[in-house]
Amino acid sequence: MGNWWRVFGRERATESPAPRPAASHPVLPVDALPEPPTIPCDEIAERFFRFILNQPVSAGDSPNKPREQAILQRLRDQCDSGRFDIRSLPRMPTVLPQLMRAMKNDKLSGAQLADLIRRDPVLVGEVMRVTGSVTYRTAHPIGSLQHAVVLLGQIGLRHVVTSYVMKPILMASTGANGQVVGQRLWDHAERCGHAAVYLSKGQCDAFEAYLVALMGYSGLGAVGRLLDRELQHTELPASSSAFIEECVQLAAQLTVQAGQHWELPPTVQEALIEHAQHGSAALTLPMSRVLHVAQRLAMYQLLTEQGLLDRDSGYGNDPIATFPPQLLARCRQDLRQSFDAQ
Repeated sequence: MGNWWRVFGRERATESPAPRPAASHPVLPVDALPEPPTIPCDEIAERFFRFILNQPVSAGDSPNKPREQAILQRLRDQCDSGRFDIRSLPRMPTVLPQLMRAMKNDKLSGAQLADLIRRDPVLVGEVMRVTGSVTYRTAHPIGSLQHAVVLLGQIGLRHVVTSYVMKPILMASTGANGQVVGQRLWDHAERCGHAAVYLSKGQCDAFEAYLVALMGYSGLGAVGRLLDRELQHTELPASSSAFIEECVQLAAQLTVQAGQHWELPPTVQEALIEHAQHGSAALTLPMSRVLHVAQRLAMYQLLTEQGLLDRDSGYGNDPIATFPPQLLARCRQDLRQSFDAQ
C-alpha cells in the first residue's frame, strides 16, 4: 500500500497533509533535463511482460515453436469465447459494490460509511491499521471506526478500500511461479495507480482512474497461473516475442471478463474493453488514454528499479507522446521520488 497517501495528497488540500519524505532525487526543471536516448515502447513493454510472467528475458524465433504453439492452443481453449471459469477468480467482498456507490455520495456521513464498513471485519482492521500509522497519527488515540473514517476522508477511504480488495486478487496465485507473478503484478499496479491519479486531472475521475489502473493487468495473473500449470515449473528457453504477445492478448480478454464479473463501474469497464480491443491505437476514451500512459510509465519505473532498463533511457514511437512532454517528465520524477527508496 506504501505510497498511497502521496498519490492522493494533491486532492486532499482540505485535510492535514502528512510530511513528505525528502526526495531521493533532486527535482530539476523539466527543460533542464537532458534529452535521453529513446527505446521503442513496444520493446519496453515486452521486457515488462517477460518480467511479470517470469519468462526468459531473451527473445528469438525460438527452437521451441511447436511446444509454444501447443501451450498457446491450450491457453486459448481455456480463455477464448468466454470459456474461462470466472469463478476461479477471487471473489470481491460482498460489501464492496455498496461501498463504491456510497463513496460517490458526498452527502453520506462518516457514521453511515462506518456502518457499511463494519460489515466486513477484515476491512475494519485495515482502516484502523492505516489510520494508526505514522501518516495519520494524531495527538489523541483513534477511539472508533467512525473517527477513523472521518480522519481518512473520502479519498483516503476510497484508496484503502480499493487496495484492500485488489492486492489479494492480484496476489492470489498457486505455485511458486504464481507467487512471483502476483507480487510483480501488485508492484506494477501500485505504480500504475499512482501515475493514473497524477495524469487524471482534467481527463477523468481520479478514483476511477486509480481503480482502472489497478485492474488493468489483472488478467495477467490468471494467465500466469495457467502457464504455471502448463509448464509445470519448467521454462521455455528463449520464448518468442509472438508467444509473449499472445499471452498478453489473452490476458486482456480475461481482464475484461473479470471487470464484468466484479461489476466494476461502467466507465471503468468501458476503458478496459477499449484498451483490450485497440491496445495503444485509436484510443478515444480519456480514461483509456490515461490507463495506457500510466501503464507505460509504471513499466518504465518498475523495470529501472529492477535493473532491467537504463534509467537514462526514454521511450518513443507510442501514443504516450500525445500527453505533454512536461507532464510526462514530471510524472516520471514523481514516481521516482515515491518508489525508488522502497
